[in-house]
Amino acid sequence: MATSRAAIRYAKAILDIAQANNTTAQVNNDMLQIVVAVKESKELKDFLKSPVVKGPTKFAAISEVFASAQGETKELFRLLQENSRFEILATIASQYNTLFDELNNMETALVTTAFPITKDLEEKVLAKIASFSNKKITLKNIVDPSIIGGFVLRIGDKQYNASVVNSLQQLKREFSN
Repeated sequence: MATSRAAIRYAKAILDIAQANNTTAQVNNDMLQIVVAVKESKELKDFLKSPVVKGPTKFAAISEVFASAQGETKELFRLLQENSRFEILATIASQYNTLFDELNNMETALVTTAFPITKDLEEKVLAKIASFSNKKITLKNIVDPSIIGGFVLRIGDKQYNASVVNSLQQLKREFSN
């Protein structure tokens, strides 16, 4: 997947420049906005991927949409225009967010629950995670009624599945044997 490698290279380069300029957090905010904008707007995603729309048009539009972006982010737009790579903008932004979190010893824990997580439960989950992780953890709640109850916790490449649907599947497998 060459696109991924290219996105990683762009993200690392932008992070290096932002570190030199002491603007890593501000650029991270730009990148978060880009990820959300592209995810929430099919039109923007299609526009960036369109082979019909030329680079200068994409550059002008993106520069307008993200007019308040940092200089480093605007420089990324210019580079993407030069190299005709606007289709990987969201991937670069997402990769930058990951690198920024690593740099700042932060990690996002995904907690999937059947219902929105309460403040009390959120505090308990964070306290439990703190007992085995020395990173600053941000909790992201994904609501998925199909898990019926319980929760699924994913931190990095580790996952703990305490969902009702998982328990039922395990029971089913045991009875099948």
